[in-house]
Amino acid sequence: MVELKELEQRMKKTEEVLKMELAKLRAGRANPALVENIKVNYYGTQMPIKQIASILIPEPRMIVIQPWDKNALPEIEKAIQKSDIGLNPMNDGNVIRLPIPPLSEERRKDIYKLASRITEEHRIAVRNIRREFIEKVKKEEKNGEISEDESKVLQKKIDEITEKYIENLNKLLEDKKKEIFEG
Repeated sequence: MVELKELEQRMKKTEEVLKMELAKLRAGRANPALVENIKVNYYGTQMPIKQIASILIPEPRMIVIQPWDKNALPEIEKAIQKSDIGLNPMNDGNVIRLPIPPLSEERRKDIYKLASRITEEHRIAVRNIRREFIEKVKKEEKNGEISEDESKVLQKKIDEITEKYIENLNKLLEDKKKEIFEG
């Protein structure tokens, strides 16, 4: 029998991935998610910054990265310069400061378009999960495992869950839009 719990879990996972993807988009305000997963060559191993340093936000337009090992500073600086976040690191020998410049109106629109595209990809993923589960229900009905009425009830529940997650994705995009255009 079709498990609605599995449907919820998969859609929830899609929502979580979207949250992470949107957090990586620069919105004019400092956000640790911009840098925390940038890979740094640390003694021959590729490690995300968050595993070798503290990431602090002392003010709305500044990220401060404080490595636990000062020898990692040049490697962190190099990794940030190579990344596509478009920020210039300032290394003072103890910490790396990343000032976040204000975004131009055109850049804000570009970031919002990208956020919209990413959100649409996740909406499609949710709809694909829905379709997969609807097909399972129809197959069970066809095979006589469940009645036509049970099939209709399950399909209705699947549609309700899908609608809930699509709304959640839309809200995430709306929140990101506010963040992009107010920053």
